[in-house]
Amino acid sequence: MDTKLKKVAIIGTNGIPARYGGYETLADYLTKYLNGKVDFTVYCSSIYSKNERRKKYNDSKLIYIPIKANGIQSIFYDIISTFHAWFTSDVLLILGPAAGFILPLNFIFRKKIIINHGGLDEWKREKYSKFEKLILKINRYISGKFASVHISDNELLRNSLKETFNINAVVIEYGGDHVCKKNINSNILSKYPFLSGEYYLNVSRAQIDNNIHVVLDAFKEMPERKIVVLSNWNISEYGKSLKSRFGNYSNIFLVDAVYDKDELDTIRSNTKLYIHSHSRCGTAPSLVEAMSYEIPIICFDVPVNRLTTMNKSYYFSDSLTLIEVIKNLNSKSFDDLKNEMYLIASSSYTWDVISNKYLSLFIK
Repeated sequence: MDTKLKKVAIIGTNGIPARYGGYETLADYLTKYLNGKVDFTVYCSSIYSKNERRKKYNDSKLIYIPIKANGIQSIFYDIISTFHAWFTSDVLLILGPAAGFILPLNFIFRKKIIINHGGLDEWKREKYSKFEKLILKINRYISGKFASVHISDNELLRNSLKETFNINAVVIEYGGDHVCKKNINSNILSKYPFLSGEYYLNVSRAQIDNNIHVVLDAFKEMPERKIVVLSNWNISEYGKSLKSRFGNYSNIFLVDAVYDKDELDTIRSNTKLYIHSHSRCGTAPSLVEAMSYEIPIICFDVPVNRLTTMNKSYYFSDSLTLIEVIKNLNSKSFDDLKNEMYLIASSSYTWDVISNKYLSLFIK
């Protein structure tokens, strides 16, 4: 590796190679597309990576921390990663300011700190306790004072950061063109029999602001239509209750989260309609990925989803409007939807575009 290259540390992810999550995917594809232009070090959770630890990936150095990168432990995970990176890197790209309160110490190290603030108003999300919301808000306030550059993944979050914390952020979205369209083969069909017929699809983590209950309530009333929902059902009481309530409907398939890329590509690229139900994400990676499959997409009606889809999708706000939207779609609507979504994705949400935006921040 050329010693003149900027040494950039990526902090705040479970690690790479990515198995799930927007930050992990971002780290994975930044290191892939900027390989040879930047000298990357990526901090990884050894708990997340225990079965596949490696020294390098995408020609980037991997450093393992024996702490979970999620929940309250993420504060300690980010503290350790940040302290190490201060001694070894020129630029610190911190994905989510979990440990923002230690950034005042940067006056000693004088490194360039870039913070990606993640989804829309994280400090307001229902999945967090009052204490967690307070910590998130304090960390953003402090990071606003001591970070060099701030990134939001959509215009609405940029405005909110400005209004709430007087933070001036640049907007950089996510890429989605790493997905591949796959045909159904006999092996995957035997594992996922629902692929043999027409189905609708939702892929969401089991948290209340992803509105899986709205989707399932709607399809409970449409037994002639098959809905497949991929989620990590057992991580929350919300997920467990949904599995208990809706697990016995013949048209509802509640499938455990799929991390195999070929399987996930096959399931997503062959759906009749993708239903994006997230309400508190920013430029949701799952949405821009779905758009890149060139499949029809409808979205939960919140400003950020309208912004991501440039108001070209159809939108629902509850189970009744979801039923209405689905029943009013026809073959022309499906074709128009998939064409519009793919056109937007291929012009705005590609990793070539996104990685070059980050590169300009690294080398300034």
